[in-house]
Amino acid sequence: MQSIREIYKTGRGPSSSHTMGPERAIKIIRSLYPDADKLAVTLYGSLALTGAGHGTDKVIIQTAHPVRCTVVHDEKTDCPVHPNTMDVAVYSGSKLIATRRIYSVGGGSVVFDGEPPEKYEKYQSDAIYPLNTFSEIAEFCRTNNLRLWQFVELFEGGQILDFLADVWARMKQTIHEGLTCDGVLPGILGTQRRAQKLYNQRHIDESAQTRENRLVCSYAFATGEQNAAGGIIVTAPTCGACGVVPSVLKYMQDERKFSDEQIIRALATGGIIGNLIKKNASISGAECGCQAEIGSACSMAAGALAELFDMGLDQIEYAAEVAMEHHLGLTCDPIAGLVQIPCIERNAVAAMRAINALSLANFLADSRKISFDIIVKTMYNTGKDLLNNYKETSSGGLAKYYEIKKNK
Repeated sequence: MQSIREIYKTGRGPSSSHTMGPERAIKIIRSLYPDADKLAVTLYGSLALTGAGHGTDKVIIQTAHPVRCTVVHDEKTDCPVHPNTMDVAVYSGSKLIATRRIYSVGGGSVVFDGEPPEKYEKYQSDAIYPLNTFSEIAEFCRTNNLRLWQFVELFEGGQILDFLADVWARMKQTIHEGLTCDGVLPGILGTQRRAQKLYNQRHIDESAQTRENRLVCSYAFATGEQNAAGGIIVTAPTCGACGVVPSVLKYMQDERKFSDEQIIRALATGGIIGNLIKKNASISGAECGCQAEIGSACSMAAGALAELFDMGLDQIEYAAEVAMEHHLGLTCDPIAGLVQIPCIERNAVAAMRAINALSLANFLADSRKISFDIIVKTMYNTGKDLLNNYKETSSGGLAKYYEIKKNK
């Protein structure tokens, strides 16, 4: 299993699979073929259908510069291996020197057809973690008297905590930037930024529960809006779901005075949960719907919170499991291909669900029936059964009916 560095990636939004992934792919192509003077890129599947809204073509052309680059959206050709598929034809002068097929598999990671998945990922190595299921990891931790964050440190080395310190600093900075911005987000929807209003909308008789909801959601909105505006965010595990983990951790640190060290350990625990989902299922909305993005983020956040509150392995597993279980079947239907509606609100709702999952884990972990490994397998198979209309194609669900309403 890979390093959790592949779960937490810092970069620009709005989409890890549709902007960060293609950007990475073109950088690799340019390094492999330094003599290239022209690239002809063809996008397929979800990349073709929602690439315009996500800015896929723009980031490809910008990354290729000064190499000339054309981008074609092929919305008809099937993509049997992965829905986020792109072909890159590489030219030197008038001569075609290479054609590469690349899959953007989620979270900013890319796989080149016919080559090992880890080849072009800086930190990927199947040797980092020899255990690939929660049950295996839990048994190892019990045998060696380790917490999950210590398991991460054991196999990644102490430097992983320094990396997570940088991740946490960036997450907090993104929230701050989002709370200090107002106006309208880019794109044809004219979506108004709402994080600042939500943060400042205090009521004289506001209950503690209402205040918690308002603040957590304002942090999630702030991060999601920065992502939608192309700001710098941290994937957790994707751009589209980047607001869930930081919003709950920021709230808990401010309210309960948890130290940065405790937050970093929670991020390590959340990272291994995200890693397990990526390894055994998917974190790609184009492959498995939004359950794979927001569901995974909620699972990571719930597990991180359980670590923060010093819960046991069974409670951490239950929190992560129940958070994913109640996102099963969630569709990915971004209106106009923009990571705005329903994406930003969905981050806020998932953040509150993560806190609810924490509460359930505190009381009910000893009576649970479903393991984390089972729910991950279930999510993956559910995603495979979803119609493509509901997997980041903007051709079904809200995206479809918003268009019908708008054109009346």
